[in-house]
Amino acid sequence: MTGATVVGPEPHPALRTRLCELAGVRYPVVQTGMGWVAGPRLVAATAAAGALGILASATMSLDELGAAIEEVRARTDAPFGVNLRTDSADVEQRVGLLVDAGVRVASFAQAPRPDLVSRLKEAGVVVIPTVGARRHAEKVAGWGVDAVICQGAEGGGHTGSVPTSLLLPDVADAVGGQVAVVGAGGFFDGRGLVAALAYGAAGIAMGTRFLLTAESTVPEAVKARYLATPITGTVVTTRVDGAPQRVIRTEVVDRLEGAGRLTALPRALANALAFRRRTGAGLSELARQGVSMHRHDELTWAQVAMAANAPMMTRAALVEGRTDVGILPTGQVVGTIDDLPSVADVVWGVVMEANTVLERLGAVPAPAR
Repeated sequence: MTGATVVGPEPHPALRTRLCELAGVRYPVVQTGMGWVAGPRLVAATAAAGALGILASATMSLDELGAAIEEVRARTDAPFGVNLRTDSADVEQRVGLLVDAGVRVASFAQAPRPDLVSRLKEAGVVVIPTVGARRHAEKVAGWGVDAVICQGAEGGGHTGSVPTSLLLPDVADAVGGQVAVVGAGGFFDGRGLVAALAYGAAGIAMGTRFLLTAESTVPEAVKARYLATPITGTVVTTRVDGAPQRVIRTEVVDRLEGAGRLTALPRALANALAFRRRTGAGLSELARQGVSMHRHDELTWAQVAMAANAPMMTRAALVEGRTDVGILPTGQVVGTIDDLPSVADVVWGVVMEANTVLERLGAVPAPAR
């Protein structure tokens, strides 16, 4: 191994939460599985800093996922996770890969199937799906998941409409006695971590804050575009793939908002086929996933045709730097960020600020720094 966990600041006793125990991490901080962003370099840096890094596998073929897991392992011996999509045609093989590789955490962008939960749990893998509503949290808790990431409306990419300040305590009240609840959407510092703990969470998950770090592979010019975005510079649109998605408002997004179906569908179909080729799938898989999404996500057939539009437009911007044709998924928190620190500085800065806030509130004296 070329790297290992680096010891950061001693966390306040209140920061040693159920999430830390489940994931085997030092700090209750999660780096989310952002497509085209959460690759081995970012995940390994997060894990080495003592937080939970999660690989984004939806934009990888099965072979690429195996190689990415090996690369993270070569960079650090700290535990990490992999994000999965339940509607992937090869999800069973991906689960098998995680089990065989001894990956600590499996997170899900959608509700995992009960049989997948059982298989992962039997193998000792911690299961953490993302939810956007109390009823969803109650459903997956009943299936035996270990934790949930509860994302409020401030979150980036696909998101709901209920603010984190309302959704998080509601979910914590509903399932906090059964599973660990992790807050997401609007978090970027230690004050937010303490607030999440007050709401009943066992930690926080951050996407945009980790995207805007030195180890993030997003092109520097694109990072600059993020840094220049004010807190009012995002919009939630359904015109990318039919589902609500928070992105930076750009000329591309404005054009999508004004485009009619005759313009949108041909472009979306071309992007869908390109995305399936990129991830090693064929037309039959595209059809199967379309049927699955139509049945389970209650999308119209027009929305199914748009479903692969988001990954390709995201890749154009976040991998190729083509902001003239791509989209920039982001949390609303982007307007509060003005720097590109290292991942370790982000994680340790959150912990040190949380320590200070907890000490100021008089809970227990914070450990010496």
